[in-house]
Amino acid sequence: MENHSYSQIIGNFAKAPYINALAAKGANFTQSFAITHPSQPNYLDLYAGSNHGVTNDTCLVGSPLASSNLGGQLIAAGFTFVGYSEDLPAAGSTVCTSGLYARKHNPWVNFSDVPAASNQPFTAMPSDFSTLPTLSFVVPNQCNDMHNGSGCTLTSSVANGDVWLQANLDAYVQWAPGHNSLFILTFDEDDGHHLNQITTIFVGSLVIPGNYSDRIDHYSVLATLEAMYELDAIGGAAATVPITAVWDTRVFSDGFD
Repeated sequence: MENHSYSQIIGNFAKAPYINALAAKGANFTQSFAITHPSQPNYLDLYAGSNHGVTNDTCLVGSPLASSNLGGQLIAAGFTFVGYSEDLPAAGSTVCTSGLYARKHNPWVNFSDVPAASNQPFTAMPSDFSTLPTLSFVVPNQCNDMHNGSGCTLTSSVANGDVWLQANLDAYVQWAPGHNSLFILTFDEDDGHHLNQITTIFVGSLVIPGNYSDRIDHYSVLATLEAMYELDAIGGAAATVPITAVWDTRVFSDGFD
């Protein structure tokens, strides 16, 4: 999701009832922060642990980046990764914009070790969730990610995103806890007026519901995903620690603890 602070979402029951319901049933991080502004460098930080010198939203064209990133790490380790972008015009597309799709919100397209088959439109996301890749990102279009308000189905950008999440991802949210799976909702950045504090929520298997006040950021989330699959932490993720307080460790048999 995009460009809204924690206080604009959590407690906003009128416009974000679904997200607030997720916060109540999952781990709600009350001190979660983005790294920078604007959008594109935050997506790169979350996905690759670094903005790779990108400090604006200008479309990245030319030579792809040849550095470590989460999707490439997973694929190299024998796992699978797919990013699903709403309104991406075709699988593997590298266009900068298409309708309400914006490449600046699609970090995996910029890396040479992530194949075109891992860059899919949201319509390719399977309804049989048991066939999902090991790890997926889902990025709504610029109406449904709360980036825009005008011209969208609803006049409120927050309400647009909240309604879209419930309509399109709640089936997975309901499926995840019983299938050793995890749903993470997070934002790229705030609106520029709230110290870059954002909403991040974990819902799914092994998650102990509650509010968690430990300070986390995009690097913390990346480090957590990498630790789950015993991957090396990269970039800024290497300087932080995985999120551990939210897990019911009584059921862990090995590995991530």
